[in-house]
Amino acid sequence: MEVARTIELARIAVKAAKNAGKRVGLVPTMGALHIGHVSLIRRAVEECDFVAVSIFVNPTQFGPGEDFEKYPRPIEADLEICKKAGADLVFNPSPQVMYGAESLTWVTVEKLSEPLCGQSRPGHFRGVTTVCAKLFNIVQPDVAYFGQKDAQQAIVIKRMAADLNMPLQIVVCPTIREPDGLALSSRNKYLTNEQRKEAAKIYKSLAKCKELREAGVTDAKEIIAAMREILTQIPGGQIEYVEIVDAETLEKVDQIKGKVLVAAAVKLGPARLIDNILL
Repeated sequence: MEVARTIELARIAVKAAKNAGKRVGLVPTMGALHIGHVSLIRRAVEECDFVAVSIFVNPTQFGPGEDFEKYPRPIEADLEICKKAGADLVFNPSPQVMYGAESLTWVTVEKLSEPLCGQSRPGHFRGVTTVCAKLFNIVQPDVAYFGQKDAQQAIVIKRMAADLNMPLQIVVCPTIREPDGLALSSRNKYLTNEQRKEAAKIYKSLAKCKELREAGVTDAKEIIAAMREILTQIPGGQIEYVEIVDAETLEKVDQIKGKVLVAAAVKLGPARLIDNILL
């Protein structure tokens, strides 16, 4: 496995793979890798001949007062995980390599970046789409892999790739969960043991939504109220949002008809936890 910390070295490695006729997969990450990331890498290894993993804590997607400085960066452990999972290349640039002295160009996906997480994190998705556009230009993958846990991010990136005619496929892989349902996240490390136990109620609220829908309930307000009742039982938890939206447009729905995204965000201690299911 090769580790490239410059754009030039990453491009040389990918060019050699493409010249050999290999199908290139990319798994973009911010490091602090866990089993969820490993599932993405393994999926890429199954479907591609050459797999690149980017490890880059992207400063432009963090807002003022967020956890950019504290975000875990266990690079040696991450490299070992990538190697064991079968990655061929890890692209691990610095912010200076990615953005230079001053970046004046940004990629913005309108409408889809405004609801849900976009309400409380202005500028977040601009940072996400810009860095993904840069990674796609650097690596030029045939396929890029993202997790369903970050559902809004995946929807926004899919739209960006389609609108800008980017020649790659975006694959969204299932959320990987702990036995109690908690979605795996690098930010789970911020939780105390007690907070970690309570965080499982986020998935419990989503399971309640599914249960009500299967029982024939279609009224979004009724379902959201039932979910909030569970989430308010988390000691010290602050509900940021609980929404049921169209799975493509992310517009709120009054009645569940067709495919919808049920999403929740809760702040618990120093962690901001998000989760969702598709119905």
